[in-house]
This record gives sequence, C-alpha cells and structure tokens, in this order.
Amino acid sequence: MVTFTVEDHAGNRQSIEAPDDMGLSLMEILKASEYPVLATCGGMALCATCHVEVLEGKEGLGDATDVELDQLEALPEYYPTSRLACQVRISDELEGAVVKLRGEDN
Repeated sequence: MVTFTVEDHAGNRQSIEAPDDMGLSLMEILKASEYPVLATCGGMALCATCHVEVLEGKEGLGDATDVELDQLEALPEYYPTSRLACQVRISDELEGAVVKLRGEDN
C-alpha cells in the first residue's frame, strides 16, 4: 500500500491509501475515492479531464510521455508539474506525494 495526499478544487487535503500491486492508475483511485474526475476517454490520455498538478513528489514519477504532454500543453492551465492522472501508475514512487486536482470540476 502507498499513501499520498490529494488536494481538491476547494483546497481541502485528504490522505489516500491505495494498493500498489494491482496496476491501477491514479485516475482510477481518484474516481474510486469519489473525486470529481471526469476521465472522459477512460484513461487513454486523449481528453485531459484527469489533469492533476504534482505539488510534492514529482521526482519519482518519471517524465510524461509525448502523448501526455500534447494533451497537457493544449490546456488553458498547464503547470511544469502537470500530469494526467490516467498516466500515473500507483507505485512506491507515489508514496508521500501531494497531488492537486486541476481537471474540470463537474
């Protein structure tokens, strides 16, 4: 299990614990935790509605792929630490990270 923190659109932070041995993405955990993540494309990096900003812990997550960057760079709000939650796998590297929801709030 890994533990990380999610900051919602209102600035509230909550610690989340997720299994790191099931191949889940951050997007899947956010949806299961009932955060307002649209994830319109179902995790294929085509819509950017699962946009998050990694406030702490980005070093261990690796670099975004070209496809992911293409989607992120088309957003009105794009940050140097922006990622698509569907492209971030739940793993030990996420331990202690802090992510802020940036995608569309529904």
